[in-house]
Amino acid sequence: MARTAINQLETQIEAIRREAYAAGYAAAMQAVRELASKPAAAPGAAAARPQRRQAPARRGRVARAARPAAAAAAAAAQPAQPRQRRGRGAAAAKAAAPRAAGRPARAGRAARAGGQRPQRGTNARFVEEVLQANAPRALRPAEIRTAIQRDKGVAMAFTSIRHALGQLEARKAVEQIADSKTWRYSGGAPASS
Repeated sequence: MARTAINQLETQIEAIRREAYAAGYAAAMQAVRELASKPAAAPGAAAARPQRRQAPARRGRVARAARPAAAAAAAAAQPAQPRQRRGRGAAAAKAAAPRAAGRPARAGRAARAGGQRPQRGTNARFVEEVLQANAPRALRPAEIRTAIQRDKGVAMAFTSIRHALGQLEARKAVEQIADSKTWRYSGGAPASS
């Protein structure tokens, strides 16, 4: 008899808990729908309102979980603003334009900024040309990098130089000197242009 009363009480508690959860969920979803249906405020309107002091953000998942769902929905509903480049002002950029107009386009970063991408195998070709020009002298990767920067105007990463040396070594175009970190041109495959 006592057991059935406890079971009935647990069943009633579970039903009440489910109803309360459903009601809270429905209210939260209604608040999200109302917020999403409102038009986005003008950027100047937010600046006109006095700013409330916010509590410092917490680290980790707590700060993200503590953020109200309505604020997250509002942030997602606003269109993304294009990021403005930092750096030179408009006057400095205009002043630099005549100087840049007289120079030929440089490979590397300047060319990639314009949407062009270096051709496949360019790094290996640059490394091979530098080693060929200095043959039979062996060069370290730092010397190769300096020569490419000076001659071609390209700042190449050491990992890119090492990868290019590996490719050229497989083609028997360059060889590493014994146990040193120097490389020299061996004349295996001609430089592709």
